[in-house]
Amino acid sequence: MTERERELMTVPDDLPIPVDDGACDHLVGLRLPDLALRSTRGRLVNLAREPGLVVVYCYPRTGRPDRPIPEGWDAIPGARGCTPQNCSFRDHHAHLQSFGASVYGMSTQAPDYQLEMARRLALPHEVLSDAQLAFTRALRLPTFDFGGETLVKRLSIIARDGRIQKVFYPVFPPGADAGNVVAWLRSSA
Repeated sequence: MTERERELMTVPDDLPIPVDDGACDHLVGLRLPDLALRSTRGRLVNLAREPGLVVVYCYPRTGRPDRPIPEGWDAIPGARGCTPQNCSFRDHHAHLQSFGASVYGMSTQAPDYQLEMARRLALPHEVLSDAQLAFTRALRLPTFDFGGETLVKRLSIIARDGRIQKVFYPVFPPGADAGNVVAWLRSSA
């Protein structure tokens, strides 16, 4: 593993911690939007039509080993840590499946950018692209602008038969996200 790859896998201790600004308070009880998103497996996925338990973890954007962390990124509360969050869902994938959950990652990055990350991190689940912000806008998910892009803030959604049951927001530290989802599923089983 290169030094840059190690850097992507870590979250510095001195990052600003995100606070709950209430931006997700409206989500529990809503139906997932009836729209299709392109996945890293090249198919269209409509989360509203996925039967049973669905976990969708959202993140702003992943870095790449061949590019430096953008200037100012670490100053944004909750921005850093997309790779550890993706890896946590990879590492907890079998446990999440034991609850019958289908797992999806989602960001506003383009599918080809996501595909590089999904392959590099050996993700066993699909990552969805909301590059057009259709899903994000339909649910009024919290976003922020950076470098001319609108990015979704880090959160996780648990839905059953298309209806949102639980939202984790803000998510910090990012690498603990999947473990928190597993703990909630265990306690609500």
